[in-house]
Amino acid sequence: MQEITSKQSRIGGWETIKDVNEPHVREIGQYAVAENNKRTGAHLSFHRVLSGESQVVAGARYRLVISANEDGSSEEKYEAEVNEKAWEGFRNLTSFKPAQS
Repeated sequence: MQEITSKQSRIGGWETIKDVNEPHVREIGQYAVAENNKRTGAHLSFHRVLSGESQVVAGARYRLVISANEDGSSEEKYEAEVNEKAWEGFRNLTSFKPAQS
């Protein structure tokens, strides 16, 4: 039986995003809010990414907890999932919903 190294066990697994203020992570969060607004007619304003995970699978998947608000109301938390194939310029919002408290 072959021993699996810790690096091999992480391939395809979800990894915590250590720096949610990194520009690309913020860009994914902004995309998620904008795409949700386009699809639903909402008027949410992106504030910041609070936490997240990423997964490498034929591109990248992101699960983010985002802070946003609508029309001056108090900030709310939302959970978003985005698939990305950066080399193709492809992004797709697969889920956007209020975060569980």
